[in-house]
Amino acid sequence: MNEFRYGPIRFVLDYSQPLYEQVLEQFRNSIARGEIALGEKIPSVRELAQALKINPNTVLRAYQELERDGLTETRRGQGTFITNNANRVAEVRQMLAEQATTDFLNKMKSLGLTKDEILRLLHEKEDDGLDS
Repeated sequence: MNEFRYGPIRFVLDYSQPLYEQVLEQFRNSIARGEIALGEKIPSVRELAQALKINPNTVLRAYQELERDGLTETRRGQGTFITNNANRVAEVRQMLAEQATTDFLNKMKSLGLTKDEILRLLHEKEDDGLDS
């Protein structure tokens, strides 16, 4: 895995996994966490591709998906910007949280854990300082 930083955005790329999905996921998470401000300009496709040392088409595909999600908007001659729509960001954040919860619960069920065991584990971790 390689780690890259471009402005406020930190990318960790695992070359054994689809790169566009990783770029997309890391952008979504950074936007949802508020690490990238509403209305902030993001790097051009070419700039980011050069910084990450990946094909520009890979970055373009991730950018297109972000625009379809309503998280970015492209302004002709100016570049690509994070949306100003805080409600849309909140919706995507909720969707990401729900997906993470579903993935977690499916993993716990595949390990044969009961609801009570899952809740106990969560409470233990909360007691370990993860409640902040």
